[in-house]
Amino acid sequence: MAVEVLLPKIGLTMQEGTIDEWLVPVGAAVAEGDALLRLATDKVDVDVEAEAGGLFHPVVPAGVTVPTGSVIGWLLAEGEQPPGPAGAPMLAGSGAGAGASPPALDGTDTGVAPPVPSADGTAGRLLSSPNARRVATAADVDLTAVRGTGPGGRIVSEDVEEFLASLPGGLGTPVPPGGGSFSPLVRKLAKERGIDLSEVNGTGPGGRIRRSDLEAITPAPPCRDSAPRPGDVLPLTGMRGTIAARMHASLQEMAQLTHGYEVRMDAVVSLRDRLKEEWADSDLPVPSLNDFLLKAAALALREHPLLNATVREDGIHLLDGIHLGFAVAVPGGLMVPVIEDAVELPLPGIARRSKALAQAAREGRISPAQLEGATFTVTSLGGYGVDFFTPVINPGNVAILGVGRLRDGVEWADDRPLRTRVLTLSLTFDHRAVDGAPAAEYLRTVAELLRKPLRLLV
Repeated sequence: MAVEVLLPKIGLTMQEGTIDEWLVPVGAAVAEGDALLRLATDKVDVDVEAEAGGLFHPVVPAGVTVPTGSVIGWLLAEGEQPPGPAGAPMLAGSGAGAGASPPALDGTDTGVAPPVPSADGTAGRLLSSPNARRVATAADVDLTAVRGTGPGGRIVSEDVEEFLASLPGGLGTPVPPGGGSFSPLVRKLAKERGIDLSEVNGTGPGGRIRRSDLEAITPAPPCRDSAPRPGDVLPLTGMRGTIAARMHASLQEMAQLTHGYEVRMDAVVSLRDRLKEEWADSDLPVPSLNDFLLKAAALALREHPLLNATVREDGIHLLDGIHLGFAVAVPGGLMVPVIEDAVELPLPGIARRSKALAQAAREGRISPAQLEGATFTVTSLGGYGVDFFTPVINPGNVAILGVGRLRDGVEWADDRPLRTRVLTLSLTFDHRAVDGAPAAEYLRTVAELLRKPLRLLV
């Protein structure tokens, strides 16, 4: 019986997603738990696993954006055909114009290698994906020696990798007879991390090796982007496109205004220095300056609930929980992990949670659930030397707090200058929900908490 493959809804705010890459070729046999596709959402890119087994038949090409819940493929029994009109390829939105070749349904761009001589001596074209050609070029492989397993004999990158693995001293290590099977994605990840698949115990059906089995051996490597260079064209797709769309919508839909407010940090700096000494031999994490600010921002929201709200068609909804988002710069953009019930956590708990979430975001290990539900956001550019900026509110919130760099200030005492440690807070708020005076009162409460930071420890 044919099983639908639906575009999943990951998080409450997700309305659509882009199929970044199909991870298995058309007609391949997949098992439950195998990764089918790489999905780009408005929060994070994730691998989507098969919920059942069968022969894979996609009906949407890679690169297409579709609403959540759409049928994007089928898992079929041997000899079974996809039911109904959904079995035909859906190429709408693929960007293929009249007379153009549509995107391939094997998860690769339509493309062919340069002409090569055919068996009868006439000129022909060797079907291969762009990625297969890149892999072959890098390994100095003649594609005419590689057997293609894609649609119509098309050569995909996995075919090149299999060819290399079969050579003496090749790049791959075959799993011995009786060993667990695995998907192309698992093979790719194993090579990237230097894992010998013959030594991995698969936990899937029949000993099949899953991605989670590799994660148990070694963490995922940090995601890296090459630095942009003059002349490059950076497409507004994926994370960059999502950020552009959401921030533009935010400025269009809200009446945003920003207050700047200077706060004294002498007591925080002094307390943090003490904690470094007193907690040196304990397992308590020493809070960063940003951790102090996160805790102060959360406690102040309890006194000023207008800032912990969302605007809907029927009015301004004051929210029960205080779930603090904080911006983390990652290659290609930023993410906003969420510390749930931040007001209930002691400062060491805030420090431990923020460090773990930030690390997971930078290494590409963060889950969609950890990026959902922020009721207020804190973002810092102090580490980049910025004093003041105007952060843009995340849609669904009514405010965001920006944090500038720690710097020297001056305060006068009996006509004598006194050196201080200060930073500037930038509170952007939605004037539809919050007026200037309540926003200023919130900033004053944050400043008072930072002046007496012992209250933040608990």
